[in-house]
Amino acid sequence: MLFELLKQQVETIVSDTTKTTDERLLSVCQLLESHIDYYNWVGFYFVNGDKKELHLGPYVGEPTDHIIIPFGKGICGQVAVSNENFVVPDVAAQDNYIACSITVKAEIVVPIFVNGKNIGQIDIDSNTPDPFTKKDERFLEFVCSQISSILK
Repeated sequence: MLFELLKQQVETIVSDTTKTTDERLLSVCQLLESHIDYYNWVGFYFVNGDKKELHLGPYVGEPTDHIIIPFGKGICGQVAVSNENFVVPDVAAQDNYIACSITVKAEIVVPIFVNGKNIGQIDIDSNTPDPFTKKDERFLEFVCSQISSILK
């Protein structure tokens, strides 16, 4: 039920054209982080021009040194290449994981597509082991589809 209520709020945020795109993205991050207990870091990464790298966009949570992530590196970099969701129930078991904080136990990354092209992603870290379900994936796919509408 929580996801259904949040969907309406995401739609409201995204449709608020009085705010800049970055303000709306930050508001989505704040909404998710404050309403879902196990979403401890919520942020966006976007393809950095023609470079094969991602650049950090708006986010909520602990500061990160990972402002730029090369394609293929870490979970986010892998999603930039695979164009598929990536759910990591235990980050300690991942060989290609970029540690942001010792408190992070799990991560989910869902790509954002505009006109069929992967232009970025939503990245969520959790301090709870294995918290993400298919419902999280479907909800975040919805969030990304909403976000894509303001990035065209």
